[in-house]
Amino acid sequence: MLSIPRRSAFALPLLAALPARADTPVAAKPLSRDIVWWQKRHKDKLDEIKDKKPNIIFLGDSITQDWEVDGDKPWLKFAPLWNRFYGDRNAVNLGFNGDATCHLLWRIENGEVAGIAPKVSVMLIGANNLGRLHWSAGDTIAGIGACINAVRRRLPTTKILLLGVLPSIRSEWVTETTLTINRGLATRYRDGETATYMDVGRIFMKVGNVDPDKFLDPLLTPPAKPLHPSPEAQTMVAAAIEPTLARLLGDRVHK
Repeated sequence: MLSIPRRSAFALPLLAALPARADTPVAAKPLSRDIVWWQKRHKDKLDEIKDKKPNIIFLGDSITQDWEVDGDKPWLKFAPLWNRFYGDRNAVNLGFNGDATCHLLWRIENGEVAGIAPKVSVMLIGANNLGRLHWSAGDTIAGIGACINAVRRRLPTTKILLLGVLPSIRSEWVTETTLTINRGLATRYRDGETATYMDVGRIFMKVGNVDPDKFLDPLLTPPAKPLHPSPEAQTMVAAAIEPTLARLLGDRVHK
């Protein structure tokens, strides 16, 4: 059986010693992670994008990286679904477990969008800002904005599809902060010029509450709080964004 470690176990760099600037929160500053697997994955992805010259890139955290998982249980079968939607589209998965906005920003600024010209970049980031880091909605919006702007500067012809932070069941503060972030993103990107914004959070709701059955975390050993979509929910997200993604790509809708 494929062993998936609890995501909370991923070590994040210590941030307390960083000098603070009132105008730029840490969430919006590039920061690498001094972790062996993370540094190796970054180098491997640089080779992959150089080799594939992708048509689509997916920028994100563990929720995006999960598309690579192909375990021996139904709730670990992501890779076949990725192939269903993106297998014929020359897509590259640039999701990294545990990344916050600052880590994605560092990756963007250190080669992960260099030498390529994809038609579309799909971005889903921000969930880890609300975990151990406990960054505010304002700081997280600033961090997401910094990532968007960094992609825009380096890939001026690439269209950006920005997804709202997905619902989770972690705490009341996380729930309220997620809603505040998504309202802010919807306002900031409502014109669709810098990025096309989509909030797919309704997929995870049931009778007004977040549905724990839409997540794989309770099935882990030991179980964790619902944060990462199950393959079924991930497929629902892919289907929801598909008409917009196909329009931005100029190709057919995949089902």
